[in-house]
Amino acid sequence: MDNPQSPNNDSAWERKVLEKLAFAALDEQRARRRWGSFFKALGFVYLLVVLIAVVDWGSGAEHQVRHTAMVNLNGVIEAKGEASAENLVTALNAAFEEKNVAGVILRINSPGGSPVQAGIVNDEIRRLRGKHPDKPLYAVVEDMCASGGYYVAAAADNIYVNKASIVGSIGVLMDGFGFTGTMDKAGVERRLLTAGENKGFLDPFSPQAPQHKAHAQLLLDDIHKQFIDVVKTGRGKRLKETPEMYSGLMWTGAQSIQLGLADDYGSVDSVARDVIKADKVLDYSVQDNIAERFAKRLGASTFAGFWKGFSESALGNVRLR
Repeated sequence: MDNPQSPNNDSAWERKVLEKLAFAALDEQRARRRWGSFFKALGFVYLLVVLIAVVDWGSGAEHQVRHTAMVNLNGVIEAKGEASAENLVTALNAAFEEKNVAGVILRINSPGGSPVQAGIVNDEIRRLRGKHPDKPLYAVVEDMCASGGYYVAAAADNIYVNKASIVGSIGVLMDGFGFTGTMDKAGVERRLLTAGENKGFLDPFSPQAPQHKAHAQLLLDDIHKQFIDVVKTGRGKRLKETPEMYSGLMWTGAQSIQLGLADDYGSVDSVARDVIKADKVLDYSVQDNIAERFAKRLGASTFAGFWKGFSESALGNVRLR
């Protein structure tokens, strides 16, 4: 009869324990592999969904039939934004160069922005209309076409609005902040060194000099005159000018038609169908790349946008708004 305390029994017991530990480790490794494969597959599915959401999968076949081209002017007109002159000019050129485009609609939802960017787009629209006289360009206003937005719209053949659209604000502003009072209370001394007596022009941390304020007003008046000239050139005899027209006020779409700032009521679909006579509408707007779209959906640019807005307001900038 075997002795339960014999060396052979001890070895057998140790082997069994080691085998159990080894099998348990193998099971754990298999489980980790299964979960790893699951999460990899889940990540792949997630990326696939993102790609489907942000990538335009349409083929070029739809451009082979007669259609209306649409370009979106959405948001603030600024060099680094969605409604930059670079994006709008690129989209407009693509629309006008496409042989199957019967007409172009510029859909506008904008409070205004940079006079330089708006001016570039206005000039390009006039150039393209001259180069392609058989292709009309119509501005269709949805919620707002104010200031810089109207600066661009004035170059269109006709402007269509909704009766409740906001139109106008033909004026220029330069705004900013002054921190001198806060600095005095906090005991902060401003030490500004310049080469050139006016190099500290409109410095927000220094008292506002009367001569600087006067010079800034000259700049604004000159840009305002340019704006008025653009509106008069674009709208011509359709304008029913009043003393308030160029004061910076805004009007409803219904009022803008009465003033000659707009021509008629219309939407993208109605203008394409009834005016251009090409029901099919294709969007020629410049699209963000995948990384930019993904970042926007995650809200990655929120803080950057806030800081940019604060810094520009603090230093002062000229805007058609």
